[in-house]
Amino acid sequence: MQLGTHIRQLRRQQQLTQAQLAKRANVSLSAVKYLEAGRGSSLATLVRVARALGRSDWFAALAPAEPSYSPLSALREQTRAERTAAKRVRHPAAGSSRETM
Repeated sequence: MQLGTHIRQLRRQQQLTQAQLAKRANVSLSAVKYLEAGRGSSLATLVRVARALGRSDWFAALAPAEPSYSPLSALREQTRAERTAAKRVRHPAAGSSRETM
C-alpha cells in the first residue's frame, strides 16, 4: 500500500479534512494534498503529518537494526590483543642452557 493512500485512510478514520490535518500538523494544505496523492513531500512534512495522526510508531520501523558485527569493536579488540602479546617477554626456563657458537 502506498504511503499517501495510508495517510488518507488514517485521516478519514479520524474524521479530519485535509485542511484540519494540515493545521494540526502545521503544514500547508497543498503539502497534505501532495503527500496523499503520492506526488512527493519533504521528510519534515511526513514527520509532522505522521505525528499529527498519532503514528509516531512509524519512525521505529525506519530505524536501522543494530549491527551484530562492529568493525570498530573488532579493530579495538585486535589492537588490544596485539598490545598484550607485545608486552609478554619469554624467559628461558630455569635449569635449561643454550649453547652459543
